[in-house]
Amino acid sequence: FTAVLIVACPCALALTAPFTFGNILRIMGKQKMYLKNALVIEQLAKVDTIVFDKTGTITTNKKSNISYEGNILSEEDYILIKNVLRASNHPLSRMLYDFLSETQRVKIDDFQEITGKGILASANNKVVKIGSAEFVGSSGLDSSEIEKTALHIKIDDIYYGKFTFQNQYREGLENLFHNLSKTYQIKVLSGDNDGERASLQSILPLETELIFNQKPEQKLEFIRKLQEKGQNVMMVGDGLNDAGALAQSNVGISISENVNVFSPACDAILDASEFSRLDYFLKLSQKSITIIKMSFVLSLLYNIVGLSFAVTGNLLPLVAAIIMPLSTITIVSFVTLMSNYFSNSNLK
Repeated sequence: FTAVLIVACPCALALTAPFTFGNILRIMGKQKMYLKNALVIEQLAKVDTIVFDKTGTITTNKKSNISYEGNILSEEDYILIKNVLRASNHPLSRMLYDFLSETQRVKIDDFQEITGKGILASANNKVVKIGSAEFVGSSGLDSSEIEKTALHIKIDDIYYGKFTFQNQYREGLENLFHNLSKTYQIKVLSGDNDGERASLQSILPLETELIFNQKPEQKLEFIRKLQEKGQNVMMVGDGLNDAGALAQSNVGISISENVNVFSPACDAILDASEFSRLDYFLKLSQKSITIIKMSFVLSLLYNIVGLSFAVTGNLLPLVAAIIMPLSTITIVSFVTLMSNYFSNSNLK
């Protein structure tokens, strides 16, 4: 009876999932995919639809051709714009901030970042608006001008001009979308206009759905509608403007050029340098579920074989007490070796 009690102990069974998820969590962290907790791995394995933001997600903040069109900016205005942009985490703001040369620092008296619109700030007794054409209230722009990705500048109710961006897409984007499209439904949501629709269609799979002019609340609603259809949705965004959509999705991943930048409402932060390996992390999460199932089978075999000897009286309690810790060590070693093996393989 004592031998049966010892052999029937489900220790190895109970340790399988925590050790597998814990090791996968460690492996992903070493490869710059930082998950909120181990439960995110299980959610990643269930994903069937992936929604990408455009600016700051599939486009890079590090490479962008920026040009200025408009009235000449005085040195004082230039300093003002540079300092106002410093406090913003929006991808376009960060790109423009990095593009502008260093200046002296000035105190910002008031700062508001209005989601989906732009920045309203005051400094040196001047009011600065930086954002969309609609937000700054610029008039007289034709449709071709409005379609450009740009940040418009207004200082003290005087419209000066705009900084126009020619986005550069992340390296490996075309190959990544090609691989993902084999398994997942792919959609691209953007708050920008559809001025870059043609260039995106030329590099993305034909079945990729492109949706433009989406406000943050519209992105959230789009995710909710997909979930109502029974789809498990992963949202990949830049963190700030996509906070609502990231929170609503089953898994929210924030792409960051700097992982120290605060990213609200996301389940994981992926370093931008590893963006092209997103399909690898998804496959690794699926393999972790496979490892757990294999470990369950192995653990149950241990218990069945041990019980068959114990109930017939052919297993001494002392021997049972030795075997069970060995089974635990075996399971822990197995999940560690298998997770390391899958992480080092190509996961084709």
